[in-house]
Formats: sequence, C-alpha cells, structure tokens
Amino acid sequence: MDMQSIPKNNVVNVVYDQMLNKILDGTWKQNAKLPSEFELTYIFNVSRTSIRGAVQRLRDLGIITTKHGKGSFVSANFDKDHIVNRQKPIMHLSQEEFHDMMIFRQTVEFKCIELAAEKATDEDLTIIEDALNRMLVNKNEYKKYSQADLDFHIAIAKASHNKIFINIIHNIKDIYYFYLEELNRVLGITLESIEAHIKVFMAIKSHDVEAAKLYLNGAMKNNIVAIKKLEQESSN
Repeated sequence: MDMQSIPKNNVVNVVYDQMLNKILDGTWKQNAKLPSEFELTYIFNVSRTSIRGAVQRLRDLGIITTKHGKGSFVSANFDKDHIVNRQKPIMHLSQEEFHDMMIFRQTVEFKCIELAAEKATDEDLTIIEDALNRMLVNKNEYKKYSQADLDFHIAIAKASHNKIFINIIHNIKDIYYFYLEELNRVLGITLESIEAHIKVFMAIKSHDVEAAKLYLNGAMKNNIVAIKKLEQESSN
C-alpha cells in the first residue's frame, strides 16, 4: 500500500485520516476485512496504541465494526456523504462561547490556581497528579483524555479549599467537559497542551502562582489562534 510516512505528533489523527481515505476511495471496500492490528502497525510504522485509537474513532463513527475473534470490517451501510462532510472538523462552540469560557477561566480558574498554590495539601497534589497521569495514559483517546482533563481542573478547584469556587466548578462541569472535549476533538491532543498541564501542576506543587497562571494563559491563547485558523479554513 502507498502510505505516507507518519509524523510523530498527532499520530492517531494522521492514521485515522489515512485509514478513512482508504475506505472512501474504495481500497478497503464495504464488508471487507481490515488488515490485522499487527499488520496495521507495520503498514503505518506506529504503535499498537495509535492503531487502536484510530480504529476506535472509525468504530465510534460507524465506519467499521469489530467482531470478537474475527477482526474489524468496513461497515456495509455507513453514510459516505455524511462522513465526507465531516472531514473538516467543525467546532460546535461558537467563537463567542469559547471567548466566554476563556474569560471564566481567566477569572475563577486563575484564582483557584492561586489559592491551590497556597493551600494545596499533599492529598490534593496526589489527586491532581493522578488526573494528569490519566491524561498521559489516554493521550490517544480524546474522550477519555477530556474526562481526565476535566478531573485535573476540578482537582485544582478543590485544592483551592474555597467552597464557592468548588460549587461553581461542580455546577458547570458538564459545560466545562463539552468545552474541553471540543478542543481536544477538533484541535487534537498536542504535545504543547500536555506540557502546559505538566507545567501548571509543577508550578502549583512548587507554590509558583504566577508561573501556573502564565502557562495556563499561554495554552488558552494558543487555542484561540488555532480556532481562528480553523474557522478561516472552514469558510474557504
């Protein structure tokens, strides 16, 4: 097969795109069995974890089905036109909604970070670190990553030991999760994003309030640039 080489960043996204193209152009026909997981790792020269992440995305969209003990098959009746129209990721948050969320984070969450850096106990730090570790483990599965991402920020709010902030974060956690999931789905889980979370945690652990806020603010600004670029591409 004539496969392009896979860059090291966003591996799952690239493998997913190339697998999808093979299905859409008929190389892998409907009802056809896909190469085995071992064969796919050889074809794409990536880890099994990356292959599983790409296969999971195809399965979630109904493009392939997996039969226990038999392997994965191209679905017989998926909506090809619908999938083609989904090729360009669309942010289901408007720019205004995203901006509102950013302002919320720059006020409430930044204050939570400041308080967490002052008041976090060893138990608080353990909970934040646990969420961070789950983000790292699930970096190839954006939904699980997004849940761990949410848990990371909730843990920081709890480490503030401010009951009002904790209640606010708890009350909007569904909205917050949707916001994070959209970012991770559309923009991908980047090395820069992961590093920003690690830096925020280390800054809280070392009681460096300004550094923690700086890292979080920088990550959000990078998201704004990426979303504006995406919106420009979608309008072309």
